[in-house]
Amino acid sequence: MARNEILEEIYAVREALLAEHGGDVHAYVEAARKRALESGRLIAAPKQRTIRCTGAAKSGDLPVENLSSPPGER
Repeated sequence: MARNEILEEIYAVREALLAEHGGDVHAYVEAARKRALESGRLIAAPKQRTIRCTGAAKSGDLPVENLSSPPGER
């Protein structure tokens, strides 16, 4: 199998980051969340949304395309 230097570097960085937090992924994520909050530059402002409010629920142009499928086809 061919070596992938990029992946090897990513894996090494991941191991180093986890080692800083005792190998605990949850501790790392919590520390990253705290750093993001303290910086004031949040990565995202997540909002709870459903597919119905996005418009993605209605994909077809014809009314028949937007009908729900019969229970046997779900």
